[in-house]
Amino acid sequence: MESLDRHDLPFRNTLIVAGVLLLHIVALWALQSGLLRRAVEIVVPAQILSEFIEPPAPKVEPPPPPPPLPPPQIKQPVAKTPTPTPPAPVPAPVPVAIADPTPALAAPVGTTTLQAPPPPVTAPVAAVPETPPPAPAPAAPAKVELPTSDAEYLHNPKPVYPPMSRRQNEQGKVVHNVTVGADGLPQGARLVKSSGFERLDQAAYKTLMTWRYAPGKRNGVPTAMSYDQVVTFVLD
Repeated sequence: MESLDRHDLPFRNTLIVAGVLLLHIVALWALQSGLLRRAVEIVVPAQILSEFIEPPAPKVEPPPPPPPLPPPQIKQPVAKTPTPTPPAPVPAPVPVAIADPTPALAAPVGTTTLQAPPPPVTAPVAAVPETPPPAPAPAAPAKVELPTSDAEYLHNPKPVYPPMSRRQNEQGKVVHNVTVGADGLPQGARLVKSSGFERLDQAAYKTLMTWRYAPGKRNGVPTAMSYDQVVTFVLD
């Protein structure tokens, strides 16, 4: 077996070299006929292939900057030549009056009279103020008469003593402010001072509202007015 392998070794090397040459020949032929380009397009993306095959783009140089604009020219105002005014007309000569040497007739001469001076102005004499009239005397105060319940013609009964107050020995003085109309009838009463016992205060109020009164008078005229009426409760 070892002898056979030694004899076959040159044959194998020859086959390998022939295969390599054949591959180069086929590759050259494929390159010339375009088969290699088609195979590369299938395997390699078109973008990479174009980078390998297409030539680099020419470098674009930026355009030169425009030249600077000239500064604006400012027009100086042109001074207007004043229009010459025509000369003023020369006034015509005025004739001059010539004095007449012939003497004029004598003018009539009048007499001058002096006016008498006006009378002197005297300052007015201040009038003496008259004595003012006396002030009117103050009116006499109105005469007021308060109402009363003590007139004999009224016949007002005495207050009724509450029986409970008698049994409990309640006694005292009650003051009510009674309003009496112009007709002498009571219009209301207000407690001014209590006796200290409510029963006595109520009994006095009921009695005063049943009485008749002589109405109050102002300058003799009956007038509605109020006055304080005293009621005393005393045990016998």
